[in-house]
Amino acid sequence: MQKYLFLLGLSLSLILLNSCAKKVEKPNVVFIMTDDHASHAISAYGGIYSEIAPTPNIDRLANEGVRMNNTFCTNAICGPSRAAILTGKYSHVNGYLKNYKGGRFDNTQWTFPKELQANGYETAMVGKWHLASEPTGFDYYKYHVARGEQGYYWNPLYNDNGDTIQVKGYATNLTTEFALNWLEERNEDEPFCLMLQFKAPHRPWQRDSVYQHLFEDIELPYPSTFNDDYKGRELTAGNTEMTMNDFSREDMKLTPPDSLKGKQLRKWIDFGIKPHENVIPVEGMSEEDARKWKYQRYMKDYLATIRSVDDNIGKILTYVDEKGLTDNTIVIYTSDQGFFLGDHGWFDKRFMYEQALRMPFLIRYPKVLKAGSSCNDVVTNIDFAPTILNMAGLQAPGEIQGRSFFANLKGDTPDDWRQSMYYHYYEYPFWHHVQPHYGIRNQQYKLIHFYYDVDVWEFYNLEADPNELNNLIDAPVHQKRIKQLKAELFKLKEEYANTKSLDELRTVSDTDFGGLESGKH
Repeated sequence: MQKYLFLLGLSLSLILLNSCAKKVEKPNVVFIMTDDHASHAISAYGGIYSEIAPTPNIDRLANEGVRMNNTFCTNAICGPSRAAILTGKYSHVNGYLKNYKGGRFDNTQWTFPKELQANGYETAMVGKWHLASEPTGFDYYKYHVARGEQGYYWNPLYNDNGDTIQVKGYATNLTTEFALNWLEERNEDEPFCLMLQFKAPHRPWQRDSVYQHLFEDIELPYPSTFNDDYKGRELTAGNTEMTMNDFSREDMKLTPPDSLKGKQLRKWIDFGIKPHENVIPVEGMSEEDARKWKYQRYMKDYLATIRSVDDNIGKILTYVDEKGLTDNTIVIYTSDQGFFLGDHGWFDKRFMYEQALRMPFLIRYPKVLKAGSSCNDVVTNIDFAPTILNMAGLQAPGEIQGRSFFANLKGDTPDDWRQSMYYHYYEYPFWHHVQPHYGIRNQQYKLIHFYYDVDVWEFYNLEADPNELNNLIDAPVHQKRIKQLKAELFKLKEEYANTKSLDELRTVSDTDFGGLESGKH
């Protein structure tokens, strides 16, 4: 009998040991996000700057992981995109629709960091938060304050777990330093999620001192649409305040005018409010030469700012490798939306046109994902949260609107994966005077409805017209397709519970939600 009990106990012990040995180790998550970094300024995605301004460390994630080629933003503006990423929900559901007079995130609602934290993850967020309310779901946070939570590039102020501190140095380097310090001090017995969110390359594109002279001896190429005349799109693309003529003196690193004194000067420094004139940098320079000069100044500063981001991402990847964390760590690189880099003669974002709509998304997870692979499936920023949770072996709640694309990353796209995405932008007239609009995009076509004080539809064949120069809304050959797309668009609006009338939508744009008036975003 004793021998039987001994053998039974031994068997149970072996079963328990085997069970423990098979226990799945939860992956760590490093989620890196920049502000306003366009895909076409990343050499892994190609583009006219790839050889002049390569991004080798960001490219490592593409070479060692998966490059997503059709990742789109559901509302191309900073705060709303960040809220969508955290919640897996559209702006009209998570409540953060616009920055100006409406940007305060409801931090009591579900977010994916909260879910990770509740399931044994140690969580941290450093860098740009830009959601007005205090971060929740994090064991540690240190985010930019001042300048409407945009923060400063030099000697920035941070909210350090509730205490405001000023730190000397360059923000991109400092934010990385804080992230590495936290990684060193974390509990190594627990999986971690680090959200590393750089201020760069947001306006006003200030360089690190080591890159003050980068690109000074070259002339950058101009986008093919730099001289867009907006024919057929006069009331939409042709009626904005984000052309080269709309740069502020601060953007161009020019001295403020003598007319700005006291509080006005402080406002100029904080938000780049420009006097209402076209700034000509050199007396006697023609307007066209001034426009080109502004583009060169803008893009050289922008690309030099990204050089520092890429350097610092290299530091993070080196740390992960040296600590032996690589195989079990998911590293993601993205931006809160795209950005116009002189495309159509613009800077900024907001529009549903490609350069603003498209987001970079690169992901490395050596244990699971095939190195050097790519995926063309249509995904959006509301899909990030359920995907990260799925990869961590967790499930997102049923009320979120996004869907995990973990299977897509592995090359196993579900048969019922979406073929189209829905977009909606609300903020008007501040800043940049972009008409509110919603629309649908699939692999080949795009349909947009602008509705605030115009009623304009635009339709593009992206295969034949990737630069979106020809609005084909009245083309007889496309009327059947346009009718089908409109029906699908309104079906998506119903599915995502965004069925307000146009009058109600205009009210949304007019309404002050009581949030932080946070300057230019």
